[in-house]
Amino acid sequence: MPQDHRPARSVRVLLAEDQGMMRGALALLLGMEADIEVVAQVGAGDEVVRAALAARPDVALLDIEMPGMSGLDAAALLRNEVPDCRVLILTTFGRPGYLRRAMEAGAAGFLVKDGPVEELAEAIRKVLRGETVIDPALAAAALGAGPSPLTARERDALNASVDGATVADIAVKLRLSESTVRNYLSSAIGKTGTRNRMEAMRAARQQGWL
Repeated sequence: MPQDHRPARSVRVLLAEDQGMMRGALALLLGMEADIEVVAQVGAGDEVVRAALAARPDVALLDIEMPGMSGLDAAALLRNEVPDCRVLILTTFGRPGYLRRAMEAGAAGFLVKDGPVEELAEAIRKVLRGETVIDPALAAAALGAGPSPLTARERDALNASVDGATVADIAVKLRLSESTVRNYLSSAIGKTGTRNRMEAMRAARQQGWL
């Protein structure tokens, strides 16, 4: 009789990617690996934990920029809600600040999307074995860039500045006084070496601090 070379158990993967075409392509390519099974697919960050609780994946493959919630925030929630699930961040944006935040959120790996699917499949296997997988060029850049200079509240104030929000709007959203919001924004502007809060927000995003 011919021997069955299929693995006894496939690696169960949850795929979170907001672009439908990219999500479908990744699911198709990963599904061609004999030992990998995509058991859940979502298109928004706030759907990740619910899907993980239902499908119980071994590895969650998360994009960073998604509607509802970022992949970094979803990773932090997964660490608490589904601690047995290993997280691998896959993103277009290879920013040093993102890598640091991913590691702080408990991610076991961080790769950029321009690599071959074979590399991604091997990364999934490695994080399942307890290894940490990080894009080498990004790791070197992160070490050189240093940690984010922004405090959590300064990040909150900058994030709340989108779409032309006024200081009063930000104060209501964050439940802070307007003077406190101004102080946070002023400090963030100084730390990013920019002229106003919109420039500060853009600079912080380019570094991966937001």
